Amino acid sequence: MTNVLVLGANGKIAKLATAQLLANPDNHLTLFLRNSKRLANAASDRVKVVEGDAASEADLKAVMADADIVYANLAGSIEAEAKAVVAAMDASGLKRLIWISTLGIYDEVPGNFGKWNHQMLDGGYLETYGAAAKTIEDSDLDYTIIRPAWLSNNDEVAYETTQKGEAFKGTEVSRKSIAALVAKLVADPSQAIHESLGVNKPNTDGDKPAWY
Repeated sequence: MTNVLVLGANGKIAKLATAQLLANPDNHLTLFLRNSKRLANAASDRVKVVEGDAASEADLKAVMADADIVYANLAGSIEAEAKAVVAAMDASGLKRLIWISTLGIYDEVPGNFGKWNHQMLDGGYLETYGAAAKTIEDSDLDYTIIRPAWLSNNDEVAYETTQKGEAFKGTEVSRKSIAALVAKLVADPSQAIHESLGVNKPNTDGDKPAWY
């Protein structure tokens, strides 16, 4: 049995990942979010729904006692949340973290798409997500950072990955693909430890995502 703590559980990717994780009967989930009423109907014998603030070390420690893996799909005060997650995991003796970030935090997106991505995301977004990722990378956790391309709602699982230090590929990827990668890492937590993975749909190179 694997106990997965899902932080930011009401997010679109997190909901898709929850469904995929529950397809494995060995997985038990704790869904952590600011307003537990939003997911009240999700509670079951394998799902616990907990209200809390991901920037609060105390709130996080309160739900980490039984967790084996932390999957964080957070937004908002992302740097403060990263610091709280690391501190709470350290205090709880937890090691395995799957952390959703974004493309461009290492200035790894090449060409015109990279310039466009900066135009869209500079001014506070890339900077704070980059700082949050550095907090994770500077920790002693067994982390995997996931850097998705621009996200679509396509009902498909089609992705490839690049490593930190490699040029980012493609312009887009489906949320369902990111959820599938999360489920894959939960199924075999020994994969991709201390790696930062760029994730894109193959053959989607261009100056911007197709819908822009």
